[in-house]
Parts: sequence; structure tokens; C-alpha cells
Amino acid sequence: MNTDDKKLVAYYHLPGLFEFYELYKMFLPLFREHRDWFYDWCDIASIYGAPQDCVWGGGRACFGDADAHNVLSLMTEYGVSSRLTFSNSLLKQEHLSDKKCNSLCALFEKGLAHNGVIVHSDLLAEYLKTNYPNLYLVSSTTKVLTDFNDFQAELNRQEFQYIVPDFRLNKSFEKLETLSQAQKDKVEFLCNECCDFSCKARKECYENVSRKNLGEEVREHICVSKDSQGGYRFSMAMKNPAFIRIQDITATYMPMGFSNFKIEGRGLGSAVVLEFLLYYLTKPEHQLEVRESIYLDSMLDLF
Repeated sequence: MNTDDKKLVAYYHLPGLFEFYELYKMFLPLFREHRDWFYDWCDIASIYGAPQDCVWGGGRACFGDADAHNVLSLMTEYGVSSRLTFSNSLLKQEHLSDKKCNSLCALFEKGLAHNGVIVHSDLLAEYLKTNYPNLYLVSSTTKVLTDFNDFQAELNRQEFQYIVPDFRLNKSFEKLETLSQAQKDKVEFLCNECCDFSCKARKECYENVSRKNLGEEVREHICVSKDSQGGYRFSMAMKNPAFIRIQDITATYMPMGFSNFKIEGRGLGSAVVLEFLLYYLTKPEHQLEVRESIYLDSMLDLF
């Protein structure tokens, strides 16, 4: 797809490849069969996630239990790229031989759709380039790239097709506008982060998750944000200075030449993720119809 086309479309990267398989099994047919219910300026580019008990996993503790072959089949049917979230920041050489993670890479590399892996570890990135060259690589937001110069250096790394900056760079418009179109095409903004904008412990929080996925006994990371006790609330995320509204996407980011937007939420419940799908993709006059179509499926646990 050429650059001019990309400027006209916002490509969403959605959470819960394995975690919310049942939700997407309902939602993707709706998105195809009732395309007029959804904004014509957006599309679903990828869905990301990881099964439970993945050593390479990071970002969030994995709980997805959907069968990998079923997941791949669904994504292939609807032409959506699958992204394995393997953003563990603390991997060592001995972890690269993990059978489960290698099997997943081998499976998804053979998929008909162009599939990828979200990575933090340079060690893992090099391993994937050598052993699974048909999987594209995404530089994870868990790197916490808050310095624009560091972010720009990451954009210049040829091994990555997409770079997800820290959400606190979302509104650095003067600097973002200086990027080349090739760089802009690689930027994937995290839209709906609820983390405190002034948080100083984001990297430590991610490392705590990495240690858990490695099977280490670690204390739970205690968030010191004043709003942390209430858990994730979309209404609170909307008040975050870095929050990206749909109006921001259409009126600011797309005209500037940006086209990729990541929605977080694979550690949340499917009811909350549905609200993201309604807000970011669904026309207001059709949101009730989408809700009803999802809610009336008695096979789906929304909480």
C-alpha cells in the first residue's frame, strides 16, 4: 500500500490475540458484514497478545488460553495480522530455546497473513531475524522511550517495521512533524494508556512482569499513583494528557502523515475491550447494535 493510501486510513492494532479470541470471533464478522456500522477511515491491521506461560512474554502477565491454531485460522480468515507479544526485557541465551515460544513462532510464520512479533530484547530480535525471518518485528513500548532522540534512533533501526514510543511522546507535535514520511509510517502511537503521566517506575513495572514470566519469585510491583487502587478505567484514561481521541486521529495525526494506532488492554476484561472497539471503530449511531450483537451471544463471558 502506498503512502498516499496510508494517509487516508488509520490502522488499529488491537489487544488480546489469545486473551480475547472469543470476543474477536464475534466482532470480526460484524466488522466485515456490517462495514457501514464502522468508520470508513479506519481498519484493523493487527491483533496482538500471547498465551499464558510464555517465557518470552512481557508487558502484561499472559492469561490467554485460546488454541493457537484456532487463533491463526480466525486471523487468516479476516486478513488480520497476528502479533506475538514477546516483549520480555530480561531474556538470556538459555531462554531462546524455549519450546513453546519457538513452536508459536514457527506456526505463525507459516500463516497466510503477514504476522509479526513485538519484542524488547535485542537478543531475541536477533534470534528471530535468523530463525524466523518471515515474521516482522515491532519495537515494544516496554522500552519506555521517553526521550525523543532515543525514539528517533529506534525509528532508524532497519530491523523494526514499527516502533511504539512511550505514550508521553504522543503530543510532541513539533518534534513529530520533523520526522520523514518513512519514519512516520513506522510510528505506532499508544492511544489509551491510563498510567500516570508523571510515573517514574514504568520500566520497573515492566521488568516485574518479565521476571514473573521467567518463573522467578518476585514481589508484586506496587504502583504509587493516586488512582492506581481503582484499576484501569477508560473514563480516567480519557483524562490522561497523552490520550488520543478519535478526533485527534482524524484531525491531527492523519493529516500529519501518521497512520498506526495501538489500543492497550489485553490485561483487562473483554467488556472493557469492547468499549474500546466501540469508541475507536464504531459510529455512535450503531454502537448499540454492536453491543447487542455481542451481548446476546450467550457463549461469551464479558467479565
